[in-house]
Amino acid sequence: MPLVEVTLVEGRTPEQIRALISELTKAVERSVAAPLESIRVVVREVPTSHFAAGDVTIAERRAGQDEERQG
Repeated sequence: MPLVEVTLVEGRTPEQIRALISELTKAVERSVAAPLESIRVVVREVPTSHFAAGDVTIAERRAGQDEERQG
């Protein structure tokens, strides 16, 4: 039973998440010949304040970009 786990920063529409699930499922089915009904996909959405790179959260990075545009 293949399990695909994806973590994304929040902000996608339900339609985008659904499309992602569909495409991931198809890719797993093709690449490892897994039966469709055996494939599991878990999508986790993380708040921008809980996702960081280089000790800077996405929320902080976006706030800094907004300040640069205004300044």
